Amino acid sequence: MIICANKMEYPLRTQCQRVQKQVMVNGEKERVSLLFMKALVSTGSIDAVSQQMASHPQYLESFLRTQHYILHMDGPLPLPYRHYIAIMAAARHHCNYLVYLHSAQFLRVGGDPLWLQGLEAAPPRLRLLDHINRVLAHQPWLIACSHIQTLLKTGEQCWSLAELVQAVVILAHCHSLCSFVFGCDTDSEFVPLSKSPNGTPPTFCPFDAANGNTNVPQPLATPTEHITRRRSLDSSCDIVCLKERIQKSQEEREKREERLLQTQTHQQTDMEEEEEIIFFADPTRFITDPDFCYQEFARREEDHFQVFRVQDYSWEDHGFSLVNRLYSDIGHLLDDRFRSVTTLPSLHSPDLKRSIWNYIHCVLGIRYDDYDYGEVNQLLERDLKLYIKAVACFPDATKTPVCPLSWAPLKTSERIHVNLLIMEARLQAELLYALRAITQYMIA
Repeated sequence: MIICANKMEYPLRTQCQRVQKQVMVNGEKERVSLLFMKALVSTGSIDAVSQQMASHPQYLESFLRTQHYILHMDGPLPLPYRHYIAIMAAARHHCNYLVYLHSAQFLRVGGDPLWLQGLEAAPPRLRLLDHINRVLAHQPWLIACSHIQTLLKTGEQCWSLAELVQAVVILAHCHSLCSFVFGCDTDSEFVPLSKSPNGTPPTFCPFDAANGNTNVPQPLATPTEHITRRRSLDSSCDIVCLKERIQKSQEEREKREERLLQTQTHQQTDMEEEEEIIFFADPTRFITDPDFCYQEFARREEDHFQVFRVQDYSWEDHGFSLVNRLYSDIGHLLDDRFRSVTTLPSLHSPDLKRSIWNYIHCVLGIRYDDYDYGEVNQLLERDLKLYIKAVACFPDATKTPVCPLSWAPLKTSERIHVNLLIMEARLQAELLYALRAITQYMIA
């Protein structure tokens, strides 16, 4: 244990502080490494989004736990449905990165490749989600009890309440994730997953060697490389034994190469077929009514759309308990995400973080009666407000927002923190609208 008292001599105190800081940095690196290893085990890869979030391991852990739960763990929806819903959500914002990612996962969990031809090729039950997907993505204040009733009405294609809640969580999760992807410019840097390099079997992961995995395939050795110790050649018996050993080694190597070639041929064919299918998974194939987009809530002409007041329906008092009751444990996971992002160590003041959060809710029609919105104009510069609004309300490959000039001095981790705040504020806003509509349906 290192004890660093304030009354120590200056050089010693400085050294202690330096050591403590290094210990903290090393601890954060180990935490990130562990999270990446878990991601590798879970999905077989580390996506670009996780790498961006790695500068905030406390939040990354909460994010990955939630995402894994809604996409892979027990729930009312089958796995192919979950990834297809994620594709539908990402397509609304033309997010190539997420559409490709979930298309690949959709196929890996046994999804029908024909569904990737477009929304019209999907089952009718999934097509029924198109309207609520469109409204949640662009104008969530339009979500009404009637939309929920339409999906839950009796009939062959109806949804159960538990299925609908999981679907809504996936939609909101992916809509908000699109905001993060475009905010961090991940989509523009997107490169499709390539075939295994240098003929390496697809099951090989380059991170395995660093993780100490002894099962990493090694290059096939030449006969002479099998001889690791010098042998005495004083007798003819040794020479004969050596020749036999070399011949046997050559035969074993040829058999291994033949088996490996056959395996690679089958796997490469499968990968080529999968990549060809995914290549045609164009986001526009999963979109109807492409002209439907975000509109200024404050400038709406319809009088019957009232401001959503948090005092009447909040996450803490209403949304959390409802979603947790209908979709076990998801409320706790989502709540942990909201808390993690607002409590991350940051150069940004609590007032600034609160103004970002409340401003996003404001442009989406949600207001806090006990908050002075004059603080938003005081703390957020105009270019930053424009950026936040663009990322939160209309993240799109064709409308990529320009990074504010005031961000130039900030570290990358601080910029990512702001994008995390935008993502989580948007996620909560969509959930509040959807869960309020479900509550109205249940008490009607």
